[in-house]
Amino acid sequence: MARKSKLPVLNLTVEEKERLDSLCQSRSEPVRTVERANILWHYHAGLNPSQIQRTVKVSRPTVYKCLGKALAMGMEAGLKDTFHRPKEPVIDRADKAWVVHLACTKPKDLGYAAELWTRSALAAHVRKHAAETAHPNLARAAKSTVQKILAQEKLQPHKVKYYLEKRDPEFEAKMKEVLIVYQEVLVQNRAAEQAAESGAGGVAPKVITVSIDEKPGVQAIANTAPDLPPVAGKHPQVARDYEYKRHGTLSILAALDLHDGHVVARVESRHRSREFVALLKDLDANYPPEATIRIILDNHSAHISKETRAYLATRPNRFHYVHTPKHGSWLNLVETLFGKMARTFLRHIRVASKAELKERILLGIAEINAAPAVHKWKKFDLLIA
Repeated sequence: MARKSKLPVLNLTVEEKERLDSLCQSRSEPVRTVERANILWHYHAGLNPSQIQRTVKVSRPTVYKCLGKALAMGMEAGLKDTFHRPKEPVIDRADKAWVVHLACTKPKDLGYAAELWTRSALAAHVRKHAAETAHPNLARAAKSTVQKILAQEKLQPHKVKYYLEKRDPEFEAKMKEVLIVYQEVLVQNRAAEQAAESGAGGVAPKVITVSIDEKPGVQAIANTAPDLPPVAGKHPQVARDYEYKRHGTLSILAALDLHDGHVVARVESRHRSREFVALLKDLDANYPPEATIRIILDNHSAHISKETRAYLATRPNRFHYVHTPKHGSWLNLVETLFGKMARTFLRHIRVASKAELKERILLGIAEINAAPAVHKWKKFDLLIA
């Protein structure tokens, strides 16, 4: 018969019992925490330390240590490992600072072929040069040791985070010019709305503002097997074969009217000067001849080429360019139109040929024009209200 334990009874509240029961069955908590929870649970259930040792399969010192903390300081103390440091750390601050310095230096600057460190390569370099750089404590440093030092400083020298350097010295001025245009368009649109509400006849604007850009590389991808439709209760999604066939790419050249949301677009195999000039001709035919067409666009070579300038010379005072700054494509409102295309009819599109892709894109643009939405730079709403 098992001898009764001389240790006092472990009193637990209802909440503590529920927590122990949850921890004992957990598969996500640390193993040691689950072991200590089982020790406390079985002791509360009446088992003595010897029985707990055999049931939980831990050593007797572990059982007594856990129970001692729980009986002295409560259940939560029994679940946690008491912080202890058997000896002072061998790796000092100077050693850590050297590792951090190496992590902030590219390996190619130290004679290696690699551009970025891997943790293994950094640890190997630390071990190799520890003695000669007066850091002998790191002569046997493992990869995990180096990783802990980097984690303390939140360093990840093995990863790259991209940023964009502003290389246009006139970025601020060009950005303000574009935003002022958006503000003028917003005023024009509100004036037109008020005139329509009051019953006054609408007056066509003398300056019509459109936003132009190209979306190249739209892929014509064909399925190698038919898509399988969803089946209620069995397959909730469309099933598609992993393999596919490429038929090339097309470019969308689009002009977004910032007054009514109408889109004038072309779908071409390339986006050279001649395709851009064709789009300008479409705009010229679409708007009244007495109006000035103000175009917001980037500095793509096709927009300012010799061929394009030759066409513009034949239509003096018809087009007025407003350039976005270099690396400032996010300022061009037509990008929101391309985003809408990507989220709607271009999403997961599969076609049998480039001709079908062109037909589907033009159909999608026609659907947009059937219910056009005015794209606004909403930041100015409060300024003009």
